[in-house]
Amino acid sequence: MSENPYVPVFAKVIDVRDENPITKTFRLRMVNGEALRFRPGQFDIISYFGVGESAFSICSSPEEKNVFENTVRKVGRVTTALFNVKPGETLGVRGPYGKPWPLEKIVGNDLILIGGGMGLAPLRPVIHYIAKHRDLYGSVDILYGARTPSDMIYTYEFESWRNIPNTRLYLTVDYVPPGVRWEHDVGVVTELLKYVKPRMRYTTIFVCGPEIMMKFTAQLLLRMGFYPSEIFLSLERRMKCGIGKCGHCQIGYKYVCKDGPVFNLEEIGLLPDVIE
Repeated sequence: MSENPYVPVFAKVIDVRDENPITKTFRLRMVNGEALRFRPGQFDIISYFGVGESAFSICSSPEEKNVFENTVRKVGRVTTALFNVKPGETLGVRGPYGKPWPLEKIVGNDLILIGGGMGLAPLRPVIHYIAKHRDLYGSVDILYGARTPSDMIYTYEFESWRNIPNTRLYLTVDYVPPGVRWEHDVGVVTELLKYVKPRMRYTTIFVCGPEIMMKFTAQLLLRMGFYPSEIFLSLERRMKCGIGKCGHCQIGYKYVCKDGPVFNLEEIGLLPDVIE
């Protein structure tokens, strides 16, 4: 990567996959041949030259050293510009940045992964990592919710996730449009916890999604008897520099880009205006 943390390096788009009408996954490779070595939960900053840059979770397997992926939802000027990018075009990339999920510290534990909407993106590398290192962890429960079935992402991988040994995937949506076939739950993602039988004190939970969803999920997990130290959340803020200098993502005395985006619930309890 560039020696100057503010200067992006070139990455070529080698594939673009439609997740749904407003979401795409971009597969990229560094033009200089270097690998983007990242850990699950970290993010990068993608530049569309002449338009701007935005931060995205790196959502591919960390085992793939020569390529990486970012999933983009069209919500603003930069993401709208990215939607017009085709394979063969070049973008800028900075990173990886941020604190990852603590996978090395929870070896031997069971895992509950709870994702809402685009919050599945930073959890996807965790699933890929566990699949490659299955003997390091106990049982894995993946709980995923979205607004409607068509809002879900990575649906083409669901079957392979179910085939990971001792792994279960539970799905729910807020609403099923008329005429749409849906054979799973309807309701908020926290309702899927009814299917999970955790080993208390031997289970770690990773959560990512809209902040209101993470708030209610954390509250329910605490009522179930989990300790704050067993619950980790990935926060989203408007990150610019990626190295804790510009202050755009500052919450209290913490910088989401540098001290996060993954935080323990104990840490979040000390921060203002977060998951109260």
